[in-house]
Amino acid sequence: MKTVKRIFTNWRVLLLIGTLILALIAISPRPWSEGAAIRSIAKDSAAELSGIPAPGPRITPVARERVIAINNKPITTAAEYFQTVNAITALGVNKSFTLQTNQNLYSLTTQAEYETIILNETELVNVTEYVYNETTNETTNFTRQELRNKTEQRYVGVEDVGLTVFDAPTNNIRQGLDLSGGTRVILQPAEPVSQQDLDIIVANIKERLNVFGLSDLVVRTATDLNKNDFIVVEIAGANQEEVRELIAKQGKFEARIGNATVFFGGDKDVTYVCRSADCSGIDPRGCGPSADGWACRFRFSISLSPAAAARQAAVTETLGVTFDQGGSYLDQPLDLYLDDVLVDSLRISADLQGRAVTNIEISGPGVGRNQQEAVQDALVNMKKLQTVMITGSLPVKLNIVKTDAVSPLLGKEFVNNAILLGVLALAAVVIVVFIRYREPRVTIPMIITLSSEAILILGFAAAAGWNLDLAAIAAIIIAIGTGVDHQIVIADETLKGSVSAGGAWKERIARALFIIVAAYVTTAAAMIPLVSAGAGMLRGFAITTIVGVSIGVFITRPAFAAMVEILVNKEE
Repeated sequence: MKTVKRIFTNWRVLLLIGTLILALIAISPRPWSEGAAIRSIAKDSAAELSGIPAPGPRITPVARERVIAINNKPITTAAEYFQTVNAITALGVNKSFTLQTNQNLYSLTTQAEYETIILNETELVNVTEYVYNETTNETTNFTRQELRNKTEQRYVGVEDVGLTVFDAPTNNIRQGLDLSGGTRVILQPAEPVSQQDLDIIVANIKERLNVFGLSDLVVRTATDLNKNDFIVVEIAGANQEEVRELIAKQGKFEARIGNATVFFGGDKDVTYVCRSADCSGIDPRGCGPSADGWACRFRFSISLSPAAAARQAAVTETLGVTFDQGGSYLDQPLDLYLDDVLVDSLRISADLQGRAVTNIEISGPGVGRNQQEAVQDALVNMKKLQTVMITGSLPVKLNIVKTDAVSPLLGKEFVNNAILLGVLALAAVVIVVFIRYREPRVTIPMIITLSSEAILILGFAAAAGWNLDLAAIAAIIIAIGTGVDHQIVIADETLKGSVSAGGAWKERIARALFIIVAAYVTTAAAMIPLVSAGAGMLRGFAITTIVGVSIGVFITRPAFAAMVEILVNKEE
């Protein structure tokens, strides 16, 4: 009992226990979790129209909204969800059903799916155009007739309800594409770009993918050893065709008032978008309580070209004025579209009616449960708007270097095999160590330390939001294998001969720690070049290896040394 007390009052062991508790909180194991977790929601689908919120890009796996019942029938897996939904859609159009999640109850109605058929007939269509004359500083509009092919909407069946789901996560460990299935695309700019342009491209791709309902994604930059820039896009649950279609094209941003386009994104119409603190940020009039919590407003200024300003003046000249909340506004908003999808609508101040103003201020809301959340939401919305105005069209063309598609079935099979092999590997290590030392006082602490290292690495990955893929698993195995080597060094120094001099114990531990620290430094130094050079899996492998060996050197190995010291009754 005295030995146990000494172990659990040792500061190094207490540090290990404390970090293990934090790791388990981050992992949040929930083996009882059932249902179909919502991965993404298609635009204008029955699911979106019912009010089901799209999952945020930073939401943790166990916090995802889960479908638990359809028409009061329990749903425990993704397969059951698809089977039930397919049976409902087979009944036809306008069939209503209830979908219950762990957060709310929704009413959905099946919708018809149509395809647009271009007919072999033509018709005259009236098209209004606005022309700006730089010499006279005047805008004239005229209507012309354009010959276009007639189109026809043809019914093709019942549309999917629009939910992409997967089996409910049982922990917060995010699975990479190798395990969960999906698509990885590596892009390269067609010409050299600055870091600022590269950041703009990444922000644009994220915005475009979010607009199209894909939220479970990773978009990051990478550089190879030759200093070539790449963009890595990883999307879980999406196929190759969807991803290539969304990110290969340069995109289009436009602002419309009614059916008239007043300006396009990019420097042709939007000559300047302020992103500095002096002309962008939270509205100085501050925030205030709202019906649902708190509300704040952001603001930033933009500069339009004279032609764009004149088009806006011509379009707004005939609009009416409405009064609301102490202000006067035009009766039609400024609608912002990205690739023909509406991303936001802004009210137009009445004092801009019919005026060719080149410098205007854009504002918008942010909401939250408290003031801090409202401010953060407003800043996020502001950055999104700034991004789409700057990057309606990507600054450069992107070439697809490589596309990898991974089946989720292969990933699930790999996870099962990896768990089995991990248990067998741990058993093999325990057997070899026991044969080597024949000392439970050494073997048991080593088993505890090995298991702790795996939990701590997974906990760090869950807290940091990393995606666990094949490379990360390989790095975890290397880190734990390195840990076995270090523990053997500590055990050998601890059990070597009898100790007569008081300082012998410290000298042996010092020698063991010197070897361990030297090995740690060389391993970390070897991984650092891969962190900056890894365009694919090398980066994740390098970072996970560094984190794993760091956890071992600073937390688990000192705790192992303390446990062995106490158990073999070595006094300083």
